[in-house]
Amino acid sequence: MRQLRDWAVVSVCLVGIVSSSAVPKPKGNPPTVDVINGTYYGVRNHYYDQDFFLGMPFAQQPTGDLRLQTPQSLNTSWAEPRNATEYSPICVGYNQTVGASEACLTLNVVRPSGVSSIDNLPVAVWIYGGGFTSGSSANQEYNLSFIVDQSVQMGTPMIAVSMNYRLHCWGFMWSKEVKDAGVANLGFRDQRLALHWVQENIAAFGGNPSMVTIWGESAGANSVGTQLIAHGGRDDKLFRAAISESGAPSTYYRYQTTEDWQPFYDAIVEAAGCSSAPDTLSCLRTIPTDTLHNIFDNSSVVPVHTLAGQAGPQFVQVIDGDFIQESATRQLQQGKFVKVPYLIGGNADEGTSFGIKGINTTAQFNEVITDWGLSNATADILAALYPDIPEIGIPATMIGRPPAGYGYMYKRVTAFQGDVNIHAARRLASQVWRQHGVPAYSYLFDVINNGAGPDVGANHGSEIAYVFNNAEGAGYAAGSQPMAGKPKTYSELSTMMSRMWISFVTSLNPNYSSRVKVHWPQYELDNPEIIVFDTNATHLSYVVPDVYRAEGIKYISDNLASLFGH
Repeated sequence: MRQLRDWAVVSVCLVGIVSSSAVPKPKGNPPTVDVINGTYYGVRNHYYDQDFFLGMPFAQQPTGDLRLQTPQSLNTSWAEPRNATEYSPICVGYNQTVGASEACLTLNVVRPSGVSSIDNLPVAVWIYGGGFTSGSSANQEYNLSFIVDQSVQMGTPMIAVSMNYRLHCWGFMWSKEVKDAGVANLGFRDQRLALHWVQENIAAFGGNPSMVTIWGESAGANSVGTQLIAHGGRDDKLFRAAISESGAPSTYYRYQTTEDWQPFYDAIVEAAGCSSAPDTLSCLRTIPTDTLHNIFDNSSVVPVHTLAGQAGPQFVQVIDGDFIQESATRQLQQGKFVKVPYLIGGNADEGTSFGIKGINTTAQFNEVITDWGLSNATADILAALYPDIPEIGIPATMIGRPPAGYGYMYKRVTAFQGDVNIHAARRLASQVWRQHGVPAYSYLFDVINNGAGPDVGANHGSEIAYVFNNAEGAGYAAGSQPMAGKPKTYSELSTMMSRMWISFVTSLNPNYSSRVKVHWPQYELDNPEIIVFDTNATHLSYVVPDVYRAEGIKYISDNLASLFGH
């Protein structure tokens, strides 16, 4: 019960979130740290022997006139120590209101106790996923205590940081007005400012600002990729390595233009009663939070985007000519990215989280493809590259045709959509990194978690508990803990994977761990190999050539710029 006991302490911080001024300073000698703006006191977790500094603002809060504005650095200092013992409110997002606020731009630091400003420990900065519409750094599934504790056990201690960033329309709205005002890609800009805060302040916590690794999953993984290509790939020395789990720099959606987004922006403005305002963005900044949130979440105003098709706006990178200067794929092709070691991978059955059900014919399969905005000729090519052969579709654990309700060609659809969303981007990034002589380590996670079953397989997000060494499943709903009821090989794999991630953060090589029995090779162009994590394997992992669905993924990668307007 070690992991759950840790959260029994931290969960106190998640109930009844209040302002720091309302919380009395704890008795005794809490851990303190002097940052640029003043002093914070945190809370000591005696079970793990760790210090938590939670809910520290890294920016002026984006409320009032600062709503829908580029994040602004803190411009105040304080003389009295401030409370850092609670998570801040989570950011307002799609259907994300309980405990949520616009005043959410904060970060958290977890460090081993006893660390001082002279220790210069490596730092991992976690960026959560959630499709850029939901998520928070307070999610218990992302409990940094687990992996920090593992780093201490390895004898290579590190510090871990997590951040909040604006979501949904609050952080990713797009239109002509947004472009002209220079306030696009706000969620990514929030992340960037948090990384600057880390550079300026992490030494005070005992971290080394020159040994920072940015790390995320899903939308967080794409966020990592976005920071790698931000400002034309400019290296601001914010990090020395990167980790992307089920995401990459390239985004496999057509980049939306201001014209694409304009009808949704106009609908928001009209619903807010701002249509006649000379400056509609300024008008939106005057609307009460709850009112604007209801407008953003109203599907008749902002339709929910579908994975195939353009029914609603997307909340992803947009090319604003500043933060994102060109498509991520073109920048990779041109070498315009920060050239740091990269650990990147995906899960075997990503497509079961994205696949559209009810596809029974090739004509319907082709329609899924053309709904992305692709031509009929392209659909015919991709249909040939992704044939209706259940044995080569996913999940492999779904034997033969799918059960009733999935659609006759479900395994075909999921193979294609998993590749378009995750696997092609992963393989392309691995190749580009090696083309430029930068180390890359690539993986495939192939483990079926408790509750997933053979019809789901190793789906999107299924590796998270293993990387965090969250063997008890803290933060997961009752009955859905990933490793519950599974053989001890599952927890053994968790320990192994978390140690490989720590090894990469601390040494830029995932192989420096006593638990590793299979060498994880660097990705090479002439012999591309990946490590596969599999609880059924003798050593819980093995190395294979990176050739699965080679023809289909190669076509997607080779033609990405022209196919998707990238």
